[in-house]
Amino acid sequence: MSFAVAEAELSLLDAAREILRRTFGHAEFRGLQADVIAEVLAGRNALAVLPTGGGKSLCYQIPSLIRPGLGLVVSPLIALMTDQVAALVQSGVAAARLDSNIEPEEKIETWRRIDAGELDILYISPEGLMQPWMQDRLSRIPLSLIAIDEAHCVSQWGHDFRPEYRMLGRLADLFPGVPRLAVTATADARTREDIRAELRLENDAEFVASFARPELILSAERKRGADKRVVELVTARPGRSGVVYAGSRDKTEKLAELLRAAGVPALAYHAGLDRRLRETRLTEFLEADAAVMVATIAFGMGVDKPDVRFVIHADPPGSIEAYWQEIGRAGRDGEPAEGITLYGAADMGWALRRIAEREMDDAVKQVQVRKVRQLYTLLDGAGCRAATVRRYFGEEGVEVCGQCDLCTGSVETIDATLAAQKALSAAARLGGRYGRGRLVDHLLGKTKDVSEQETSLSTWGIGQELSTSQWRDLCEQLLFEGLLREDPNDGRPLVGVGDAEAVRAVFRGDQRVMMRKHPDGAEDGPRAPRKSKRARTAAAALSPADQPLFEALRAWRTSQAKAQHVPPYVIFSDRTLTEIATARPASRAALERVNGVGEAKLVHYGQAVLELVGGFEG
Repeated sequence: MSFAVAEAELSLLDAAREILRRTFGHAEFRGLQADVIAEVLAGRNALAVLPTGGGKSLCYQIPSLIRPGLGLVVSPLIALMTDQVAALVQSGVAAARLDSNIEPEEKIETWRRIDAGELDILYISPEGLMQPWMQDRLSRIPLSLIAIDEAHCVSQWGHDFRPEYRMLGRLADLFPGVPRLAVTATADARTREDIRAELRLENDAEFVASFARPELILSAERKRGADKRVVELVTARPGRSGVVYAGSRDKTEKLAELLRAAGVPALAYHAGLDRRLRETRLTEFLEADAAVMVATIAFGMGVDKPDVRFVIHADPPGSIEAYWQEIGRAGRDGEPAEGITLYGAADMGWALRRIAEREMDDAVKQVQVRKVRQLYTLLDGAGCRAATVRRYFGEEGVEVCGQCDLCTGSVETIDATLAAQKALSAAARLGGRYGRGRLVDHLLGKTKDVSEQETSLSTWGIGQELSTSQWRDLCEQLLFEGLLREDPNDGRPLVGVGDAEAVRAVFRGDQRVMMRKHPDGAEDGPRAPRKSKRARTAAAALSPADQPLFEALRAWRTSQAKAQHVPPYVIFSDRTLTEIATARPASRAALERVNGVGEAKLVHYGQAVLELVGGFEG
């Protein structure tokens, strides 16, 4: 690179920093943002893998404001596009979207602004972009860049493959010379390789940030009365925004009803609802300071609400990628948040059967099966959860988080190899003819109406050292490890012996089986609500003197949001309001120095905020 080129690129990056400060109200770039932006500003393609909440959108929004032409952003969900456009407009950026929810008059006005060169950024779905008439019209418009958001959707090895994303590789031919940036928060090495190949980015720069989310406190527990447990967990977190993921439409409705009965403002969201009802519920959730959305993964990527304080999986996701993305909906503002997952061996069996029934290449099936098993190794393992995720994505030199349930010692394990040998022997002697409950009864010698043939087996009643729930736990453990297997049997699963070589290793003593230990006195009785280590947010840590001003600022923000029909956080985040309440700026210059206050927001809201602050004595 020549000195002149280097100087020019440095000048462009200085311009990017000025836009970051003036438009978005941030003093400096985070992580790899500056590196990615510099690459795009130089007119080069790139792949960027940055964590959820890591500011991926700025990597294409800022270059769109500097490079000549229209910035084109390909995004998979209308909700996500709507959210980002609303936030950009609040910051004074000329942004719009084209999708099926836009009224004809608004589409006409958007095209007028595009043709007149009045628009900086346009959001569009992959399906919309690949329409021939759309490509023809865009080919006559100068483009500053093309950003492909949620780029993991292009890969069949990933967790959210969408066939229409495969067509986006044609953009290299359709718009030659226009830099293309693919961004995602979750992609392992194989998925990244597939993204690069499909989008024709093989020879371009790749930026992969750390997958660390230090604000997330992770935990997981096996299901026991899962619906009741979800209600316990949510009601223990009053006044907080949260998301509960469920595996079916019916379950979202059921859980939302149970939560409302417990006094929680809960909404159900799934693809089976009328489109307008879904939009209404999404708007209610985004605009509320405290609400709980009970949703299927149809809710997934459409949530940019920064103040979600917890995500609970009532049913586990399908892979570590999906887990990290869905859990990552919490704590996007950088404040402490929780990710809690409920899971069981039946969930794993269902996921494996679903893969087996799909029509796909055997190689893809093998990868998907491995991903399921890796997820349950994470959930049921004994090592730091956050570190396990980061190693999965290829990070090296990873340290333990020190705050997940496994790091804090709230989950203990014991060596259950001898008990496992007994369970495996019993399963073999029963010949795979019974379910888990009958296997446990056999080991305890409690089988009702037992036959003489069964009582004559050497394994009858040999399991007195464990309780009923401990045997159930151990059976789950053996299913997770593939030592036992379940035949679906039309909804009445039958238990048999699993991987023969692994079973032999257990009997030889070459493979140990570790089982989770129940808290003292909790083996068979009902459990008290889990007491989690919940770090306080900055807002919660405000001094008593500053708390009234913070609440007044939030009330003002809510009224502004309702008047404009936008989510409160696109006006100011809780973190910005916290800083205002603490710093108590007395002038426009002082307010402008607060993180998150750009020029447009200073013009629109500065006077009102200063008057509100001035009404409180320090």
